[in-house]
Amino acid sequence: MKKTMLILAVFGLVLSMAMPALAADGAATYKAKCAMCHGPDGSKENPAMNMKALSGPDVQKKTDAQLIESTTKGVGKMPGYAGKLSDDEIKATIAYIRTLKK
Repeated sequence: MKKTMLILAVFGLVLSMAMPALAADGAATYKAKCAMCHGPDGSKENPAMNMKALSGPDVQKKTDAQLIESTTKGVGKMPGYAGKLSDDEIKATIAYIRTLKK
């Protein structure tokens, strides 16, 4: 019984240490997929493309559900990322976008 408990404890410790590495990295995804159009700090706007700054109040006041929908389906000239990014990657990227407030 003690041996089983020890094995489970070690497994739990290893798993808990690996979880951050397995979690989606929103900053890296933003840099790879978003920064080229929205700018490295989310401040880029393009009225001709109806693109608002991600760091601005118009985007920041949207709910996570609204931002998830915009990201998965696309908006205007921005392509949708459904099937290109996992749900966890999209959520992590939105969490990162929340840090870009002006």
